[in-house]
Amino acid sequence: MKRHEFLRELHKVSGNRTYLEIGVNDGRSLRLSRVPSVAVDPAFKVVTELRCDVHLVRATSDDFFARPDPLRHLKGGRHPLRNLRRGRSPLGHWRRPVLDLSFIDGMHLFEYALRDFINVERHSDWTSVIVFDDMLPRNAGEAARERHTDAWTGDVYKLAEILRRHRPDLLTVLVDTRPTGQLVVFGADRRDTVLRERYEDVVAEYTVPDPQQVPGAVLDRAGAVAPRTLLGAGFWRPLARARRTGLARARGWEPLRKGIEAALAAG
Repeated sequence: MKRHEFLRELHKVSGNRTYLEIGVNDGRSLRLSRVPSVAVDPAFKVVTELRCDVHLVRATSDDFFARPDPLRHLKGGRHPLRNLRRGRSPLGHWRRPVLDLSFIDGMHLFEYALRDFINVERHSDWTSVIVFDDMLPRNAGEAARERHTDAWTGDVYKLAEILRRHRPDLLTVLVDTRPTGQLVVFGADRRDTVLRERYEDVVAEYTVPDPQQVPGAVLDRAGAVAPRTLLGAGFWRPLARARRTGLARARGWEPLRKGIEAALAAG
């Protein structure tokens, strides 16, 4: 399955009500959104029809997230229904916009992608879904930090290992999409500060000169699940329901995590 086909289906099964895209380029992925959206790119050149209420931002993602209220376009787009059974209005229970689905496809260097994740997570919660593109380079040339090939993933593949090492509370799933794979992250926690605190040390450890020594497991796509296995799993409805009802992380995350792991193991 190609990446845009996977993203199209992900928009459907995830039940997202808001969307953020970092790295717009010509708009081929942004056109898949049908919900209030924010899209960020310093040099986008959209050439396709967009079918969502979108705020296009011509800026780097760092500058975008440095704004006082970067997601103000999404205000009112999502209100959990917590306490609705007690007759209380859901309005006001969620004053800040929350990102249900985010797609990170910006600068293809791991330190940029890591900063994007840190910033996106601050505006997400445990029912959010965060996707990285270009996580499975097909050869070392594509994974170089300095681009010298037509197809270029850069070294963002390092994010999978970084998140596994430093954020074991998250659930990360490599997906075998064509041409260069994706990483889907579940269980975001906006209160977590580990990556912010360790950022400089992580960058110092993982920045190495070209040529990149890409692990064989990455090139072989070891552990990457088939796209249809993930998309067809039974956990998506409980995830969307938890989001709609405002289920607390303490009650919902571990059961959902076990459900995702079981579904992937069975697939």
